[in-house]
Amino acid sequence: MLKLVLASASPRRIELLKQIGLQFDIRPANINEDAKDYSDTGKYAMEMSRQKAMVVAEALHKEAAKETFVLGADTVVGIDEHLLGKPADQDDVRRMLLLLEDRWHEVTTGITLVKADTLETITEKEVTRVKFSTMPKGFIDRYIASGEPFDKAGSYGIQGFGGLLVERIEGDYFNIMGLPLFRLSRMLENQGFELLSWI
Repeated sequence: MLKLVLASASPRRIELLKQIGLQFDIRPANINEDAKDYSDTGKYAMEMSRQKAMVVAEALHKEAAKETFVLGADTVVGIDEHLLGKPADQDDVRRMLLLLEDRWHEVTTGITLVKADTLETITEKEVTRVKFSTMPKGFIDRYIASGEPFDKAGSYGIQGFGGLLVERIEGDYFNIMGLPLFRLSRMLENQGFELLSWI
């Protein structure tokens, strides 16, 4: 039986995998996510997802059964030449949200599957375009007070209060949450996973 290991403790990714009925283990990867050497959001997201999956796969390598796959994912917001990851503090939240206000930006998620016994790797990416609205007076302060922005790429979560900022999207909604379900499902099925197999 095929086994999936998620190299992340992200509540949103866990929720999305459960939403499509997958059973999986959770084994977070701790890597350096410094973006200073990257100017391309796609390359950054794909490389971070690969590193996360590989760290966990290498730890499992000797004991892993042939059917074990490790899933790594990384989501980043890009606008102009800026890569926006998780904010460092309140000032960083303000900086990011003001940069995104009333403009289009791109949300890119890199997804990597690593076969733990052979360390064979497949990496893909998904890009969604997002248009922010103009923010009402005082909104940023209220949003910061909610605590929501601090563990989100680009300082917002579309599935929460951050959805109040999103005027329009083009592409996969779930990608903005951190895991593009359509692309992921195709990747898993290509490796032999049978989604909805219990029905």
